[in-house]
Amino acid sequence: MALSVFTQDAEKVVQQQLEAYNLRNIEAFMAVFHPEIEIYSLGENTPSISGLDKVKETYLELFEKSPELHSIVINRSVIGDRVIDYERISGRKGSKDDLFIVMIYEVKDGKIRRAWALRE
Repeated sequence: MALSVFTQDAEKVVQQQLEAYNLRNIEAFMAVFHPEIEIYSLGENTPSISGLDKVKETYLELFEKSPELHSIVINRSVIGDRVIDYERISGRKGSKDDLFIVMIYEVKDGKIRRAWALRE
């Protein structure tokens, strides 16, 4: 069964975001987010991060404090405009411990519009 263009586009956008994250390239990272981006902790009704300025501020600080930051996708599922990644993140803010996280991305108009995070 072939993937629809819609599914391929969502996966491509999320992959671009992952690659920019791993390079700690803030400009490339920001390029994939919708102007009305909202990032939630799974189960919360209010976004923990809202808007491009806040996303940039948050991730610029993370990138600066995490010279060894790297995420590996352990598993990825794509359902329409949603991409679900199970990731192992290392080097976050200098930590030697790995962080395991599930990210759910919703892609609208070729950009990540909403994301939900579930941390261990």
